[in-house]
Amino acid sequence: MDARRKSWNQQQQALRQSLASLDNPPKAIELFLSQHAMLHTIGMSQMGLWSFEDEILDGLTSQQMRIIPRNLDHSIAWALWHMTRIEDATMNLLVAGSPQVLLQEDWLERMEISVRDTGNAMDPDGVAELSAAINCQALRSYRLAVGIRTRAIVKQLQPHELIKRVDPARLGQMTAEGAVRAEASELLEYWSRLTITGLLLMPPTRHAFVHWNEALQIKQKL
Repeated sequence: MDARRKSWNQQQQALRQSLASLDNPPKAIELFLSQHAMLHTIGMSQMGLWSFEDEILDGLTSQQMRIIPRNLDHSIAWALWHMTRIEDATMNLLVAGSPQVLLQEDWLERMEISVRDTGNAMDPDGVAELSAAINCQALRSYRLAVGIRTRAIVKQLQPHELIKRVDPARLGQMTAEGAVRAEASELLEYWSRLTITGLLLMPPTRHAFVHWNEALQIKQKL
């Protein structure tokens, strides 16, 4: 796995350079889709690439996914929820201006929770409550749906859209839909400074990779 993670990091640098120059937008999108595929289950993209998600989650029980190891802050279930919510909210509300996957097809009911924010600034009790309550099988299905939607959005992006800054009205929609809690409002300020290329580099790629590394650390503690 270490060699594959190292390769992913190298590809991330190539993606960063490609998005910075945008001299070949189709190539940049192709690199994004490859990076993104490796952070979701292998069945999401059908590209046949190594899957960090499957490497971590395959063979784990729901109970194991709920455990918060001593001296660590999160469970694997929480990390999975957090990275998926960030991807759903940013790709749909900020990039596409479309409804979040979470608010369609009764995902909250299926996951047996009421929390709809990204989990940023969530206190330890909240992390523990979410970890204990969430339906882990439904959570993986929600992540699959989010990944599929992200790819559809990115494939439709035009070169001129990649350099646009985030629309302030879409940031307001984040607050209106409860995607970001008040205690984490600095997220909105951060996103307001990004272009669409910046969003592609962080939530659905680099951010998810960071949390899969966290999940690997948690798994090693189990």
